This record gives sequence, C-alpha cells and structure tokens, in this order.
Amino acid sequence: MAKLTQRTLEAIRADQAGTTVREEGGLLGRVRLKTDGTVTISFYYRYRFDGKSKDFSCGTWPADSLSTIRSNRDGARAKVADGVDPAAEKKVVRHEKQEAIAAKLVEIEAKRVADLTVQDMFEAWVKDGVRRKDGNAEIKRLFGADVLPGLGGIAVKAVTEHDVRTVLRALVDRGVNRTAVVARNMLTQMFAWAQKRQPWRKLMVDGNPMDLIEIEKIVADDYDLDNQSDRVLSPEEIVELRDVLQRGEDEYANAPNKRLARQPLERTTQRAIWIMLSTLCRVGELSMARWDDVDLAAGEWFIPKDNVKGSLADMRIYLSPFAREQFQLLHTVTGHTDWCFPSIDNATHIGTKSITKQIGDRQAMFKKSKDGKPVAALAKRRSDNTLVLANGRNGSWTPHDLRRTGATMMQKLGVPLDTIDRCQNHVLSGSKVRRHYLHHDYADEKRDAWRLLGERLAEILQTTAAGNVSPIKRATP
Repeated sequence: MAKLTQRTLEAIRADQAGTTVREEGGLLGRVRLKTDGTVTISFYYRYRFDGKSKDFSCGTWPADSLSTIRSNRDGARAKVADGVDPAAEKKVVRHEKQEAIAAKLVEIEAKRVADLTVQDMFEAWVKDGVRRKDGNAEIKRLFGADVLPGLGGIAVKAVTEHDVRTVLRALVDRGVNRTAVVARNMLTQMFAWAQKRQPWRKLMVDGNPMDLIEIEKIVADDYDLDNQSDRVLSPEEIVELRDVLQRGEDEYANAPNKRLARQPLERTTQRAIWIMLSTLCRVGELSMARWDDVDLAAGEWFIPKDNVKGSLADMRIYLSPFAREQFQLLHTVTGHTDWCFPSIDNATHIGTKSITKQIGDRQAMFKKSKDGKPVAALAKRRSDNTLVLANGRNGSWTPHDLRRTGATMMQKLGVPLDTIDRCQNHVLSGSKVRRHYLHHDYADEKRDAWRLLGERLAEILQTTAAGNVSPIKRATP
C-alpha cells in the first residue's frame, strides 16, 4: 500500500468526494467536499478492540498536516498495543474536560452569587418586587440619593444592622427624619422580599439586618413617629398668606423692569392653595384633575379612584361658593386645556410634587443640605422665604397642612368627626359588616360641611388685618 504524500492529496479532485484513501498502518481518509468547493480529507486510524472494528479520528487535512495525522495514528496504535481503547480514552478525557468546565462554571456562579451586593438586590427588587404608580421613580430617587451610596457596594452576606443604622442616622443628622423613616420602611420591604427568594435567602444566613433596626432609637427625640404633624394655619396666618400672595402680584405688576423683577407665585398654584384649603383634597388629587371632572354649574368635582391615594374609591366634592370661585378663576387660566393644572406642553398634568416644591422653595430657611447647612439653590428653582408665615415661628407649612387646617376648621365649626373623615375620603374604622350594609352616601352632610368651611374662609379673608380676625361661629346643631 503506497504511502500518502502531500502531492498525492493535493491531486485529489472534487469529483472524488466520497472516496477513501489509505495508507499502511491502518490509516484511512474519507474525501469530503465543502460547500465552497474545497476538498478536505478526514483521517481515521482503524483498529480492532475487544473483537470489534473501531475508528479513531486523527485529524483533517489540510488543516492538519500529514505528520500530525500520522503522529496521532501512532499514538493511538501504541495505546491499542498497551490494551487501551484510544477512542474510549478520548471520550473519557472529553467528558472530564466538560465536567471540569461545568464545575468551574458552578464555582464562578457561586462566587458571583456570594458577592451579590445590596445594589444588586435593589435592582432585582425594584424590577420584580415592587410596583408603584410612579413607576418606582420615588423609590429609585431615594435609594439613589440617600441609601445606595452607603449600602450599595456592600455584599448582602456582609451587610449588618450597623451599616443600615449609619445610613439612617446620616439622614437624621441632616434633619430629615421623615426621609429616614421612609428609607427604613423601604429597606424593610426590600429585605423581606429578598428573604423569601433565592439567591438572596441563602446570603442572609445570619438573619435579616432590618429585624434589628429600631427606628425610634435613630430619629430625633422630638420627632413624631406617627407623623401626626400638628401644623395648622391660624386665621391670622391665612390672612397673612393672602397678603403675601397679593404683595407678590403687586410688586411684579409695579416693577419698572419685569425682566429683572421677581416673579410671583404662579397663579395656578395660588388657586391650588385655596382649593386645597377649602376642599380638604390632597395635592396629588388636585394636580391630576381634569376639567371634564369639574362641573362648575353644579358645583361638583369628581375625583376618580385612580387619582385617590391608595385607589380606594371615587370621591365627589361638593364645591362651596368659595371653592367654586377658585375653580372659576383657575378656569380662566387653564380652561383651554384638558387639565386643571396642565404641564408646560399641555399634554398632561403637572407633576404631583410640583405644587409642593413651589411652596417649599419659598420657605428656604427651613431646608437643610446633607451637611446640615442651608440648602443651596437649585438651578431653575426659587430659593427665598416669601411664603414663610408668622416670621417662621410656627415652622414651615405644606399642602398637606392646608388639608389639616381645613379639617380642623370644620371641627371647630361643629361638623361631626365622621363627616370630616368622609370629606377627606378616609377609610372609616368599624365593622366590615356595617360598611357592607350601610350605604348612605352622606352627600347632604358633606355638602353642608364644605359650605360651612367655605363661608368661614370667606369671612376670614374679608379681614383687612391679621389681628382683626373675627371669632368663629359654630354651626347650629
């Protein structure tokens, strides 16, 4: 049997595909034709083992040289001579390599899982574990600004109560106790979600660090953990607020150069202040209001449950003459759009925090930065104290304080507490059976309550000076 040469192989033509070439020593090659017309030859060493004929792959020409192919054949032949099946050995080696690779991949994955951080947990939780109306925007903002800078890089297996406490105390030191409480609540929710799921559960073998966080020992001593702020605007402050808003309008109107003059509070926000005070609505509910839901003729404002906090139930507010006038004034400004408080492009409503920010920006003296110093003014945002009332003696005030102020005024007017709760769209306590069977809507009672509040506000705002506010007249039982 002639010995194969390089020239012999190169002389093989495409039409010989499927034929076999042979060489002494059990070497044979099968001629193949690739799709591009190139000739290749797969070489095998043919031998007998345990009474069976077997083939051992020795390489493919021309990718492998004849010398390499023969060397592989000689190695296989030597193994057969030693009683070893080279094909079986090759299979075992291949499997061992695959198992080694698989084991290494398992090792790499185990290390990756072992090194998962709080940042990784947060990303998994915010994607699959929580869903807020704002698309989790507020959660992402809070964690990005105040939580992850301190905790994000710590491995979940290593995070301790002390790490969490350090982050929360930094917030308290800035004077933002409420933010610390909210951050604690979110962290508690995130770790509770993770503790029920792999791979997080096995990383928390030492327990959930949030179980050891006692927020009452972290917040300031004078902070009310129930968040029951008692800020209520006095009648004198309501008159002062009226005067402050009017003064801003007058100063701008009389400014010799309006381009340099300080802009007054947006008129839509001014109307929002009086609407919130006279209806007890939430700032978010008002921000999302559509004109289609406001019936100025009937004096009613319908709030769909999707706009209500917790999406508990639809709400219908019966507008007092005072509240209706505020909506009418607002309509002269935004009535050409679909929204009572439209965005700049009129495509949707303003952000639900926009009004709160405008009011807060004008009480800058109460804001603190992360180092406890007065907060620096933000670009394109106001930073002054034009809405500070009573020289700041009673602290800052917020849109929610207007809701509380209106409810307190109703109480002073003799409105029953359960009616006030209904005007605020609160979920009333009591038997579920009672709530299921008793369906009186209290429309007349609520209408009277809002009317009394509107009349009292009109009476207060007729006052010419803060010191001359007339005493309250309770409703006749």
